[in-house]
Amino acid sequence: MLEKYSNIGSLKRLTFANLIPQGRSGAPTGQRKFEAAYNGAKEFAANPDGWLIFIGPSSSGKTHIAAAIAGERISKGHPVFYITAADLLDHLRSAFSPESELTYDKLFEQVRNTPLLILDDLSTHSDKAWAKEKLDQLLNHRFNHELPTVITATPPIQQLGDRIINRITDPRLSKVFYIEEQNGETNDAGWGEGLELQKQMTFANFDWKRVNLPLSQRENLERVYRLALEYAKSPDGWLVLQGVTGCGKTHLASAIVNYRYEAGSKALFIFVPEFLDHLRSAFNPDSKVSYDQLFEKVKTTPLLVLDDFGEQAATAWAREKLYQVINSRYNARLATIITTRCSLDEIDSPIRSRFIDPKISITFAIEAPDYRGDSAPAQPQTKRYAKTYPRTKKG
Repeated sequence: MLEKYSNIGSLKRLTFANLIPQGRSGAPTGQRKFEAAYNGAKEFAANPDGWLIFIGPSSSGKTHIAAAIAGERISKGHPVFYITAADLLDHLRSAFSPESELTYDKLFEQVRNTPLLILDDLSTHSDKAWAKEKLDQLLNHRFNHELPTVITATPPIQQLGDRIINRITDPRLSKVFYIEEQNGETNDAGWGEGLELQKQMTFANFDWKRVNLPLSQRENLERVYRLALEYAKSPDGWLVLQGVTGCGKTHLASAIVNYRYEAGSKALFIFVPEFLDHLRSAFNPDSKVSYDQLFEKVKTTPLLVLDDFGEQAATAWAREKLYQVINSRYNARLATIITTRCSLDEIDSPIRSRFIDPKISITFAIEAPDYRGDSAPAQPQTKRYAKTYPRTKKG
C-alpha cells in the first residue's frame, strides 16, 4: 500500500517557515500576487475547504507553497496524499502489473477519496487519451463531492483541455492564484556559470571530416553531425549520443543549444555530476536555491541537455533523482538530449527502456576516438556500444 503521505519525501523541508511571504519577485505586482497566494495557502492549511489552484511558471514557488500546506496538515495529524500528476499516472500503470501489491481499483479509489489531495505539476502529464481520461475521472469525482484539493499547474493551462480547466477554475469551489516568475533564477536563454567552453561549441567549428580517421568512422561522424543539425532546427523527441570521452558528443549537444539560443528559444544545459552535487547542496538550509526550483526547472524546460549521464548514478539517491527527471520528461514528451560514455547495458533498466523507445528516441553510437588522440593511429574501441536506434517517424 502507498504511504499515507505519498511522495512528500524530501519536500518536507519546504515549509511556511522558510517561505518568503512576498516571494522573490522584484516587481511590486509580483510580490502582491505571491503574498496573496501565501495567505490563501495559510488559510487553507488551517481549514481545508474547496479547491486551491496555483498557476505559475517553473521556479515561481508554487511547489513550495503546496508542500508547505502538506507539511502543515501532517504536523497536525491529518492525512495528506501528495503526488505529482506524472508520478500518479506511473503508479496507476504499474498497478496493472500482477506483481503489484496494490490493485488498480484500490489505488484509484484511495486517491479519489483521500481527505486532502495535493496534485503537483498537473501540466506535465502525458498527452495520451488514457492519461487524460484518468485525470478527468479523478478531478470530476473530487469536484462533484467537493473534496479538498490543491493543484499546481504551469502555463499555458489550455493544454489541459476545457473540461479540466472548467473544474479547476470554477469560482464556486476553486480559488485560483497566479504567481509570477521569481528573480535570481538561472536564465533559460543563456549559458550559466562554468560553461564558457560549451558556449563556444557550434556546428561551424565542429570538425566532422577528421581526415586521420578510417573511412567508416568519418562517415559515422558525418551522419551524427547531420542528425544533430536537423534536430537543432526542430527539436522533437530524444537524442541519445554515446561515445568515448572526446569523441564530439558534448560539442554536438552544445551546438544544438547554441543554435536554439540564436533562434530565441529556451534551452538548458546540465552537466549531470554537477547537477547532482547542486541538488545535494540545495538540501542545506542556507542554500539560496530551493530544491524544488532547480529540480522543476530541469524537469520542465522545453529543451534539456543532460551531459555525461550514467556513471555517476552509483547511489540509490542519485538513481532516484535521475529517474524522476527522465520519467517526467518522458511522460511529458519534452525534447531531451543525453550524452553518455556508458553502453546501454550499463544504464538502469527503467531509464534504458526510455532511451531506446523508438516512438520518442534516437540512440546514436559515435565511433570516433578522442579528438586529442587524432594525430595517432586509430585505436580499437574498448567499450562496445549498442547499434543506432532510429526513432519511428510520426505519421
